[in-house]
Amino acid sequence: MKHRIGRVEGEILRELTKILRKDIRDPRLSDITITAVECTNDLSYATIYYSLLTEDPAKEKEVAEGLDKAKGMMRHLLGQTLTVYKVPELIFKRDTSVAYGSKIDNLINQVKKQDQERENKNK
Repeated sequence: MKHRIGRVEGEILRELTKILRKDIRDPRLSDITITAVECTNDLSYATIYYSLLTEDPAKEKEVAEGLDKAKGMMRHLLGQTLTVYKVPELIFKRDTSVAYGSKIDNLINQVKKQDQERENKNK
């Protein structure tokens, strides 16, 4: 059963990415990337994780509203391509792991820079 859920999650990820790029013309959704999909065991709900390139709270709110508005159309279009009996209800959540990873990367770069400056002073 787990294998089937994973396969459906991958299919939803692939199809939603296509739908966002080709069928949804909402400018609020132009800068998002779908990063992951998690389905419940009975495939009745699918949590869609998305990332943004910006940390602007106003932009985040716009994107959330755009996704909420386009949710019905996305589910309808998914139903035309998925090979499941019932199309899962879509729940969108912001994926903060990309921003967190970027923050950690910046901190590591700062530490490296400080280490290099210390080495240059000691020489």
